[in-house]
Amino acid sequence: MGKLSPRAARIRRHTRIRGRVTGTADRPRLCVSRSNMRIYAQVIDDTKGHTLAAAGSIESDLRGLAKGAAAAEVGKRLAERAKAAGVESVVFDRGGYKYHGRVKALADAAREAGLVF
Repeated sequence: MGKLSPRAARIRRHTRIRGRVTGTADRPRLCVSRSNMRIYAQVIDDTKGHTLAAAGSIESDLRGLAKGAAAAEVGKRLAERAKAAGVESVVFDRGGYKYHGRVKALADAAREAGLVF
């Protein structure tokens, strides 16, 4: 058995995290997904399997921004949409990514916009 690819290692970490982190109606899960160019985030109620709010850097007015700035804007928009849906606090699911760079920028911006986690 050889070394895992970076993608396989991330998926393994994500599976391990998801064993502990679950979103409920009271505290839904803020799930982050990123690619080399884009970053996406959703607020999910895992008991019902519903997405309550979502945002991504694919939105037309965010396309020209730098990756870090776009991640911060996605976090801010997600927090606003979550609050409009009646969500005040969430559980953060970093998706197996390091809490660093764009993932951290998104989380910090969501906290500043009023989400509690």
